Amino acid sequence: MKSIKIDDTLDITDVVCPVTFAKTLLKLEDMQEGQILEVILNDGEPIQNVPKSLKNEGHKIILVEKIGDKYRMLVERGE
Repeated sequence: MKSIKIDDTLDITDVVCPVTFAKTLLKLEDMQEGQILEVILNDGEPIQNVPKSLKNEGHKIILVEKIGDKYRMLVERGE
């Protein structure tokens, strides 16, 4: 598997929806198109809503994996 260069990391396990999405979106807005953001998020509403909302905003979800009781998601910034 090709290795993925992660440009920045955001841990949103200390906030709840919809702040999880808002923080992720603000972080992506500070990044360049094509850069990769690693997001650490909780099970439940965050993992159900944040990936779907980011796709709707034009960003690409590259990977979602469960690590213990949290999730790791890689997002490529869209236009």
